[in-house]
Amino acid sequence: MMARLGRRGFVGGAAAISAALAVPRPIWAASAMGFDDARHLLSRASFGGTPAEIQAFEAMDFGAAVDRLLSRSHPAVTPVPGWVNEAPSFYRQQREAVAANKGAEGKPVNVVARLVREQGRDLRAWWVEEMLVTDQPLVEKMTLFWHNHFTSSMQKVRYVPSLYRQNALFRREALGNFATLLKAVARDPAMLIYLDGVRNIARQPNENFARELLELFTLGEGHYSETDIKNAARAFTGWSIDRDSGHFLDRMQQHDAGQKTFLGQSGNFDGDDILAILLRHPRTAETIVEKLWREFISLQPDPAEVSKLAGVFRSAGYEMKPLLRAMFLSPAFRAPASRGALIKSPIELIVGTVHLLGLPVPEKTPLVRMMAGLGQSPFDPPNVKGWPGGESWITTNTLLLRQQFLRRMIEASTVSSLDGNMMPMGAGRRADRRQQMGPGMADQHPIEGRSLRNAGSEARLGPTLLGVDAGRLVRTLLPRKPVDSIDVSSLTAGGLVAAAMLDPAYQLK
Repeated sequence: MMARLGRRGFVGGAAAISAALAVPRPIWAASAMGFDDARHLLSRASFGGTPAEIQAFEAMDFGAAVDRLLSRSHPAVTPVPGWVNEAPSFYRQQREAVAANKGAEGKPVNVVARLVREQGRDLRAWWVEEMLVTDQPLVEKMTLFWHNHFTSSMQKVRYVPSLYRQNALFRREALGNFATLLKAVARDPAMLIYLDGVRNIARQPNENFARELLELFTLGEGHYSETDIKNAARAFTGWSIDRDSGHFLDRMQQHDAGQKTFLGQSGNFDGDDILAILLRHPRTAETIVEKLWREFISLQPDPAEVSKLAGVFRSAGYEMKPLLRAMFLSPAFRAPASRGALIKSPIELIVGTVHLLGLPVPEKTPLVRMMAGLGQSPFDPPNVKGWPGGESWITTNTLLLRQQFLRRMIEASTVSSLDGNMMPMGAGRRADRRQQMGPGMADQHPIEGRSLRNAGSEARLGPTLLGVDAGRLVRTLLPRKPVDSIDVSSLTAGGLVAAAMLDPAYQLK
């Protein structure tokens, strides 16, 4: 693990990313974007930039930097769990093999439920690891975006290999083509289970997928009728899953081949016909642009700009790269008012902080528990609408937990051993005084009995922050001026990091 972190760019490999991105300064000097633009771009298009990463970007032209971020797209590099290719029949065999076993109260041992829990833990840790070691953070951010757009939940799906495959699909099309992704999602086994497509048959159509397809995935509320939902559901009848392989299966005998009217058009439509009609509808592009605007720019989309970007999207045949490039290069994205205007999600806060400090975290499960405690457990969005995001990330409870996490990270850097191994998040010199903090937070505790300055003066900064000038260090950590005054002249580098990370502005991106 340590060797990999040292080779690849997100946690231990800032130098590797910098070398890969670096270009001779004279080429870009005439149009260098500067520190603030570079920091802002990395705060939105990645999980945040280290000083070295920002330095590698700030000498570049803004458009060239955006193109560089959009140029990376390859499969995950983290080795996948060994069970990802298990078929549904494996779980049935396990259930049958232990059917005779009895627990202490004479009840059958639920081996499948135990397998799902273990595999769910493995899958979440795997994805968090990939977010930390990736050299293509924009791909991971877009994978997370699609995970929240086309939601599926482990609690409902239960067949964990299908969730891994869905995640691989989102990553493959993260910067690819939305039309391709939409068609693949409609056939995706995890989605077919989650929205009951497997139960959608001619004699008893199930409307769940059709409703969410129109309301959440494409048109948005107010742009379709209940009749459109019913006829779309009829068109998707028969799309199911093979019981043995777990792969998509079109059961033609279960399909309703009758006449259907959908959004004013009539025919013997099947699912592909419905998707084609939706992709021709101008509202589909606008829905995606609005959601991306809230993800990357601000919580209030500009209708005129949305319309313009939606036109770019449709003209490009739903290719994501032209749309994202146009969005990142838009005046709204680069406007000073957009900086520090969005709240970091729990995943962004946790992954970004670990990345920024450059401290290795060999065991990812505590990070996953922390994400859950803050309201964002990977592979388990709260409902079909996904995580609402925005201001909902901050409540009285979660703000306290966020601060406790950050204090714990400062504590971890303070007591980190000389060989650079981060102290396990469940350990601590005051473990006997742990507080009860909520789901996933039992192993966390604040720095007690010490001033911030003392805590910071003891800190051994991670390799990504060493040797950075004080003013630049604070500007790297905060997207806007700190809420609380930070005296850069009197604090050590560790004290500056502690003060900045605990400032309310650190919660923003």
